[in-house]
Amino acid sequence: MTPPPPENFAVELRGITKRFPGTLANDAVDLTVRHGEIHALMGENGAGKSTLMSVLYGMERADAGSIRIDGREVRFTSPSDAMAAGLGMVHQSFKLFDSLTVAENVVYAAEPRRFGLVDRAAARRRVRELADEHGLAVDPEARVGDLPVGLRQRVEILKLLHRGARTLILDEPTAVLTPAEADSLFGVLKSLTARGRTVVLVTHKLREVLEGSDRVTVLRDGRVAARLVTSDTTADEIAAAMTGRAVELDRVHAPGTPGEAVLRVTGFSTDSVHDVDLSVHAGEIVGVAGVAGNGQSKLVEALAGLRPVAAGRVTLLGADITHASATERRLKGLAYVPEDRHAVGTAPAASVADNLAMGHHRTTLSTRGLLPPAAVRAHARRLVERFGIKAATTEVPASALSGGNLQKLLIGRELAHEAPLLLVEQPTRGVDIGAIQNIHDQLIAYRDAGHAVLLVSAELSEIRGLADRVLVLYEGRVAASYAKEEADERTLGLAMAGAPAEATHEHEPPDTSPRT
Repeated sequence: MTPPPPENFAVELRGITKRFPGTLANDAVDLTVRHGEIHALMGENGAGKSTLMSVLYGMERADAGSIRIDGREVRFTSPSDAMAAGLGMVHQSFKLFDSLTVAENVVYAAEPRRFGLVDRAAARRRVRELADEHGLAVDPEARVGDLPVGLRQRVEILKLLHRGARTLILDEPTAVLTPAEADSLFGVLKSLTARGRTVVLVTHKLREVLEGSDRVTVLRDGRVAARLVTSDTTADEIAAAMTGRAVELDRVHAPGTPGEAVLRVTGFSTDSVHDVDLSVHAGEIVGVAGVAGNGQSKLVEALAGLRPVAAGRVTLLGADITHASATERRLKGLAYVPEDRHAVGTAPAASVADNLAMGHHRTTLSTRGLLPPAAVRAHARRLVERFGIKAATTEVPASALSGGNLQKLLIGRELAHEAPLLLVEQPTRGVDIGAIQNIHDQLIAYRDAGHAVLLVSAELSEIRGLADRVLVLYEGRVAASYAKEEADERTLGLAMAGAPAEATHEHEPPDTSPRT
């Protein structure tokens, strides 16, 4: 009897091995993605996901192994080769021109032409046709810089479809989306696969994988730890495959015991932020929720001293810091974990040890104005162990760390200041499941030690799990305030989208701070 022919996969990686100095990133990895499916690729930071996708998309060359696309063996030397073979990738950082229209962005470098000139009318028609066919409603004539992030992502997908991509790779696609936008995205992805497209989804969000994918491949330490059919698995099973241990998921921590007001903000305005009142008390975490671009980052940057204050007053432990410099705020008791860990939070060219010493060089690590190297190294070793930072040595540059490990470095350094007030943005963005649990535990311990925490996060489960109170920013204003027990996902999602709050309460603890 003649055996059936082998299955013709959309993507087939066999024995992919990739080494970097001191690191075996991928160790004989096999990955098969079927036509018309959403295939999730999961793993902890440093597990090899990004490297594997870089090899698939022609950004890195494997040391061993083979790639087949639609049954045909290929060798990519650049992303252009991958695109020519029918692959397309949407990166976490969108690659769009804000000053151009949707249609101009979609057809850029692949423009329809007439008599040797760009046919703008044909470009607009093409975008409308693609948008209608795949449920990606967006105005071809809108300027991209005016679009919310969810629509910008649709423009990225339309770019790939215009170029004939049959397999789409999406890297953490919901990191900046509201729950409603994320649901809409998965509706689009399912529509694409129903029409024969294939999707590879790189994500760490278990709920989305369970609700939106067909199969899951889990990497751990550069190897395949599990191949699962989504309908037959659970979040606990995936988490255990990723970490090698049982992990408690989506834990909602008990509320804290607030004391005196540490931070008080009244009538506060800065660029895109208007007339904000808020307070954060000792022993309390106040969460700030909102769709990206509604003022959260600019609010925190201004509180940290990185952006000028247009109006209002800011006090820290009763002292007016409205116009204080970032350094002065640090010395008065403020620690800060910025959203942009590369450009703002760390010095990529400096060593891990030097990055961990930053801020401490004026206080605990300084001896008569000098920094003893032995003290810097010992400090670095303590934080590396405490926060599970994976680095070959503490002398390697911070740029050698994965994004998740760089985030652990930043969190660890700032918590070690033991400052009365911690401003923290996106504390677990790009961080794996096991490390998320550790960071959450560290933030709760920081709160319970009597510190005040102002937390900004795009993850509603993180806000709901950690925050004692939740403020929602919409168009730069506080649209709603909720106690912990009121802040369910539906209520927060509606407020984030601008719907009138069903109930808005100021649940600020009693003020026991001294008046100035």
